Amino acid sequence: MRGLHADTGYLLYRLGLRSGQLFNASLQEFGLRLRHYALLRFLAGSEGALQRELSARLGYDPSAIVGLVDDLERLGFAERRPAPGDRRSRVVVLTEAGREFLQGGEAAGERVTDELLAPLDAAERDTLHALLRRVSEAGLA
Repeated sequence: MRGLHADTGYLLYRLGLRSGQLFNASLQEFGLRLRHYALLRFLAGSEGALQRELSARLGYDPSAIVGLVDDLERLGFAERRPAPGDRRSRVVVLTEAGREFLQGGEAAGERVTDELLAPLDAAERDTLHALLRRVSEAGLA
């Protein structure tokens, strides 16, 4: 029987848990969690998105998206606006305050990554990132 550390899937799971714990701890002072940060990062790369699109792209339950957007609106980091061409729909957009928060959040993200990947040198980190992207793009599309 193989040990748990011989199972790549288990190692990815454990690394994901640890990454989430560290990232959530760094966001806790703002009343946010990694899910909020992921939503903000997605919005930063777009001109806004419908809530159902956010749900599909981030892999979150639609009801969770509503709560996350509500939280971000309360903080002034995102807002809902009427969708062009469909008055019944709302597009979620990043605000200037949200962009400013993300700039500070990137430094926190880098600290978490540095702590998590401390055993690796720069070239190994680049290789790991490239491999994770390739697997992610094929499996999470």
